Amino acid sequence: MTDESDAVLASLGIAISGDGLGEVRAACARIARRLHDDQIRVVGFVPSDDTVAVPPLLVQLGLALAELTGATIAVVDANVRYPGLASLNQGQATDRDDSVFSTRWLRGSLALLSPPRVERAGEVVPQLARVLLDGADLFAHVLVDLTGFELLGEHASAAACMDAVALVGRAHRTREQELVGLAQLMPVGRFLGVLLLG
Repeated sequence: MTDESDAVLASLGIAISGDGLGEVRAACARIARRLHDDQIRVVGFVPSDDTVAVPPLLVQLGLALAELTGATIAVVDANVRYPGLASLNQGQATDRDDSVFSTRWLRGSLALLSPPRVERAGEVVPQLARVLLDGADLFAHVLVDLTGFELLGEHASAAACMDAVALVGRAHRTREQELVGLAQLMPVGRFLGVLLLG
């Protein structure tokens, strides 16, 4: 199962091995340690703009959490407009008739939950809340991609389901003033900070 999952992830541009991955793994291990030590279970990740790919980060962070804790970790691709990992679950049935998510297991105890088709945000937010409530006993940590949610309205509703929210930007491309402006839109008391990629 690991070789097959690795091949699928590699086809989507998500590296599991190779040059330069050591720094990514080290950074994810530090973040995983902080989330675990601070007992932050459910974290939403908001991209700073449309060019930021959140799913590869969440897979790496999920692997780091699974390795650190030995527990079951979920990565939820809640991007309702352009699900980045939906192709992994295409053709799969949803977990339940009343759910928009299907589950695929990646590398041991890392579960990927994604909609096998594009959904409307109004359908996904209640389903996301249900996944988080139902998954309380199943997953030690849940990492949620909030790409595609409108910052006002949809995003606030989704963020209300999270223990914390973090911004994801691109190193040397995302400007400080953009991040400061976005940080002011994050839920008060739940904002973890900014992660810079690449």
